Amino acid sequence: MKKIITVTSPLLPNLDEFQGSLKDIWEKKWITNNGSYHQKFEEALAEYLKVPYVSLFTNGTLPLITALQALRITGEVITTPYSFVATTHALWWNGIKPVFVDIDPNNGCIDSNKIEAAITPKTTAIMPVHVYGTPCNTNDIQDIADKYGLKVIYDAAHAFGVEVKGKSILNAGDLSTLSFHATKVFNTVEGGAIIMHDEKTKQRIDYLKNFGFASEVEVVAPGINSKIDEIRCAYGLLNLKQIDAAIEARHQVYIKYHNALKEVNGINIWDSSPGVKHNYSYFPIFVDAEKYGMTRDELYFKMRNDNIYGRRYFYPLISTFSTYRGLPSASKENLPIATKMADEVICLPMHHALSDDDIQRVIRCIKKNHK
Repeated sequence: MKKIITVTSPLLPNLDEFQGSLKDIWEKKWITNNGSYHQKFEEALAEYLKVPYVSLFTNGTLPLITALQALRITGEVITTPYSFVATTHALWWNGIKPVFVDIDPNNGCIDSNKIEAAITPKTTAIMPVHVYGTPCNTNDIQDIADKYGLKVIYDAAHAFGVEVKGKSILNAGDLSTLSFHATKVFNTVEGGAIIMHDEKTKQRIDYLKNFGFASEVEVVAPGINSKIDEIRCAYGLLNLKQIDAAIEARHQVYIKYHNALKEVNGINIWDSSPGVKHNYSYFPIFVDAEKYGMTRDELYFKMRNDNIYGRRYFYPLISTFSTYRGLPSASKENLPIATKMADEVICLPMHHALSDDDIQRVIRCIKKNHK
């Protein structure tokens, strides 16, 4: 039986070092509620990511929900259907109506040229997604937001460490949110964060994630409990020590895939964006059935039969799920590019632990099934 090649593999800290951190936490008996590892981790992340302020969370969905609360977003928010469901669920949980806009075929991000047409008197914000870690057109989005007085919250779950011309993409907009789920480039098993620009906003967000407590006896807002614990902060601090090496390993996988697949008829791939420091979080291919000789799903299942586990990500579109499909903006006619992309995409195995044999197996499978 052939070895299973998984679509991702978690970056794990050195076990001996982690056990040392656990021993220290056990001795201190302070395992949550803003302990020393939490404080060190926030500071270390802010420095690594080149951002002014970080607020840590227990997963990647609660930052989205809390960011909307922190900026008091209501009414309608313009967003993308080409994302993980948490993006739109966060709006729904805040009683906000999502308005879907189609995406740019060159990078999968929201098409900034189509945002203005979707703005109504009820629009209060834009929530774009840096798809596969590729930056959105942040300058144009900010120009639109400024013109209409809108807030911008970026779902940057894929964009850990991504920079444009030496500056962190996480500094764009009013807030950016991160996910540290086990499947991400950087993980704390589960976890997440909000990136903000000023201390006052950080303080409000820190209150909101701790039931709204401003002091032992004062509650200033109806907050929730979304704090991360000391154990995962210690885990994250250790993973920060090896994240650059892991991203470089991903880069080498990207190079091998790109060189081998760029000339395969019917397999469309994206080039790296100029001026962008990528994190190589995903390697999507898009299958043109007519040119390739079989559909995306046919290739996907042939890969699985060969014990190669890609992922149809993002498929189905968020706009097709029962909660959202009745929205006027959810129609296929409004979202032709997103619909096409969702029907053609396979994200290939992409992680730091792939061997050259693994990579060549994936490449051979795609090439041999070409008709």
